[in-house]
Amino acid sequence: MDDSVVWSMVTFGLYLAAMVAIGLWAYKNTASQSDFVLGGRRLNSWVAALSANASDFSGWLLLGLPGAIYVSGLGEAWIAVGLACGFAGSWIILAPRLRVYTERVTDSRAGGDSDSLTLSSFLENRFNDPTRLLRGVSAALILVFYFFYVASGLVAVAALFDQVFGLDPGPAIAIGVGIIVLYTVLGGFLAVSMTDVVQAAMMWLALLIVPVIALTALGGFGGLSEGVSERSTGLLSAVGGTALDADLGRWVSTETLGWVVIVSGLAWGLGYFGQPHILARYMGIRSVRDIPKAAVVSVTWAVTAMFLAVTVGFVGIAHFDTPLADPEQVFPRLIESLTHPLVAGLLLAAILAAVMSTADSQLLVAASALTEDGYKAFVDRDAHPRTLLWISRLTVVAVALAAAAIALWGDRSVMDLVGYAWAGFGAGFGPVLVLSVFWRRMTWSGALAGMVAGGTTAILWDLIDERFLGLGLYAMVPAVVLSVAAILVFNGLARVSPRMESDFDRVEAEVRGVGSGSSSGEGARL
Repeated sequence: MDDSVVWSMVTFGLYLAAMVAIGLWAYKNTASQSDFVLGGRRLNSWVAALSANASDFSGWLLLGLPGAIYVSGLGEAWIAVGLACGFAGSWIILAPRLRVYTERVTDSRAGGDSDSLTLSSFLENRFNDPTRLLRGVSAALILVFYFFYVASGLVAVAALFDQVFGLDPGPAIAIGVGIIVLYTVLGGFLAVSMTDVVQAAMMWLALLIVPVIALTALGGFGGLSEGVSERSTGLLSAVGGTALDADLGRWVSTETLGWVVIVSGLAWGLGYFGQPHILARYMGIRSVRDIPKAAVVSVTWAVTAMFLAVTVGFVGIAHFDTPLADPEQVFPRLIESLTHPLVAGLLLAAILAAVMSTADSQLLVAASALTEDGYKAFVDRDAHPRTLLWISRLTVVAVALAAAAIALWGDRSVMDLVGYAWAGFGAGFGPVLVLSVFWRRMTWSGALAGMVAGGTTAILWDLIDERFLGLGLYAMVPAVVLSVAAILVFNGLARVSPRMESDFDRVEAEVRGVGSGSSSGEGARL
């Protein structure tokens, strides 16, 4: 066993032990279902911001994006541009109203402030849905897409453990699932959020250190540009025109990117308005007054991290003489090639952190959907909070095992799995949530139609496009368009109740009154 493997094992072990220790700390502060699902709504700006980042930018940031840049160059960066715009927009447009509305909306069955812990419960209460279809359908969509989303993280875990330790996918996924489930089950939202802060710092520093070392060796950005241009000048074009041919082992000329590819890349930004694991941070922040600061921290981290990830992809092109067989391993390969085994172990642990920080959040939301929107909503509405807490912990394990099965027996890359789930959430929930907090006259029929149209289109679009259209357009675009259209067409089938109008007016007044000192959810600092 060489030194690099030994140091990697040591650093991985220390990192995993630290995550479990945070879970044990959070366990002592998790006494109810509200604590487990949203941490009692007491996250401060920094924790909420960095937790949102770590929950969002998973293995895609450290594996998928650098790999995409490595294959096709700057043309793949349109996704990063779209994500940066969408992330900023979701903090500014959606976060304040969602924070207030989820807490203040009247409980559709019991009356009084509902303190809705999940998006599904919020939608049922927001629209006073007499059919309960909103809650059931939204919970089903969450479960379906999270199976694939969590699976994408486990695929990344398997690839990382294979790269570092030579482990087969089965044992690698078992180790990853075991650690993630352990601290998530122990501490719930608090454990996930606090570990996210550590993981976000590790990810950003790893993305900074590797390009700095590589650029020093290459002679700065000038040397980097020259090295990339030697492979193909098209790699530095924002409209593409180059791709790695695995059979030939070199970059070859292709057609420049058309409007379909650029629009598809930018459309990824729409997904932020419907990702439950990110929106949970908006719901769990201490106060609306903490949101502007959190938005600045979060967006700054996201933009700089994506810039560094793009740089990593270009560094890989210039650094390696022979093209990599697996482009998504460009970052781990650079770490091993450029750094001392001790440093390499720490940086590789950052990749594991990226994967775990998203998978844990997604497991938590999926478990909450099963518990809050399944068991509590349809089986035992009066279940004791401690009972719900333990049911949530058991469902975390169940969802993790299902996702592990998809990861082991599926046949998709990290990027493919993330893209599929991202479109499903973005289109299934995004238009519905944005309109629900801004449109006073929206009804449950419009919300249900939009959710079904968006989610179904995201599921079926790739098949329809491949067989009949051949556009190559990302599913997010048609799915969002059809979701909005369905909301507008079917909204008139139900009516707005006086209570819904009253709730909307109360939320508007509270959000607008934040600047003058009126805000919701003041609580203890975390």
